[in-house]
Amino acid sequence: MTTSTSSPASLAGQQTALSIIFAVSGAHLLNDLLQFLLPALYPLLKVNYELNYLQIGLLTLGQQITACFLQPVFGLRGDLKPKPYSLAISLVIVTVGVLGLALAPSYIWLFVASVVMGIGSAIFHPEASRVARMASGGKLGFAQSLFQVGGNIGTALGPLAAAMILLPLGQVTTSWFLIAGLLGIALLAHVGGWFVEHQRQAAARPAVVLSRPSLARGRLIVAFAVIGALLFSKFIYIEGMKSYYAFFLIEKFGLSAQESQIYLFLFLGAVAAGTFIGGPVGDRYGRLSVIWISILGALPFTLALPYLDLYGTAAMSIMTGLILSSAFSAMVVYAQELVPGKVGMIAGFVFGFAFGIGALGAAAMGALADKIGIVQVFQICGFLPILGILTIFLPRTAELHPPAKEQVA
Repeated sequence: MTTSTSSPASLAGQQTALSIIFAVSGAHLLNDLLQFLLPALYPLLKVNYELNYLQIGLLTLGQQITACFLQPVFGLRGDLKPKPYSLAISLVIVTVGVLGLALAPSYIWLFVASVVMGIGSAIFHPEASRVARMASGGKLGFAQSLFQVGGNIGTALGPLAAAMILLPLGQVTTSWFLIAGLLGIALLAHVGGWFVEHQRQAAARPAVVLSRPSLARGRLIVAFAVIGALLFSKFIYIEGMKSYYAFFLIEKFGLSAQESQIYLFLFLGAVAAGTFIGGPVGDRYGRLSVIWISILGALPFTLALPYLDLYGTAAMSIMTGLILSSAFSAMVVYAQELVPGKVGMIAGFVFGFAFGIGALGAAAMGALADKIGIVQVFQICGFLPILGILTIFLPRTAELHPPAKEQVA
């Protein structure tokens, strides 16, 4: 594996780096909590605006497809010309979208608010991933997992916010969460200051030339095609759970909207736990091992979930969330290793593709649910993790890191 430059690091420096990772993770929590207010409101919006499943899926599409197309663009822009305070700007945009969501007078304005929130998210994710990597001290999987788990916790808190605040008190209470947006802006302004200082110090150090993977162009194309297929299986299933699991529980078991949100919280909590576990395990045992187990290992649980009683369904959802989510940090770092020097662009591609394909999948699931029912849709989607078998075509570690020495320019 490519070794990093050994530079003396004081304890204070290590604490500063860890505090920055926690700061971007905390901001990720707040961003994704705000982003999840939209799907958390779906049971209420369905009644208030007389929506069908397809219209609900289109709201998810509007929010996520924006991020799909814009994240690689913002990531590449950050690679070429870093903008330390763009992170704080991203939360300003998200906060404006939340206000629009609270006050939307019609379905069209709901859609506009969802797009605005997606734009803020598109700016946030590649830049925050870059900062986590810069502050990692070489523990790339750990840093990426700690960053990611903040977002997963924020998403998991969404159903609780829905059950305790949004559904009982109404759509306008979404405006209460503007406080979370302001807190996120303050956190990211602090991170921006650290970013400026980090760039200043980096400019004063000798440039380091790293050994790079010598993969042929065709091998790279195959690798990214496989990563795309794995993201397809993972994120269509997870986005489908986020958007429709509550409706699945209501239709199959007769739960109330508030009761269904508690079960959704259990699934999303498992997603958060799996995300955190996957990064350090990948650092220790290899990222390909984690990817193999995560995608293909979820298959028995996704297949069983639609056929069990309520408690069996809950148990399968927890196992699915725990296993299926564990690969994402490993996949981000693995993809960045395929194309060194393009950290932001690759992070933007992975996040953007994941968001976009998940959104398209959610819209398609909604359209299909209108025709055949949500329970049947979950039965079909249970087969998605079988695509994990494609991991066999990914380059091994020896291909990514041929024996070579770093040279100081």
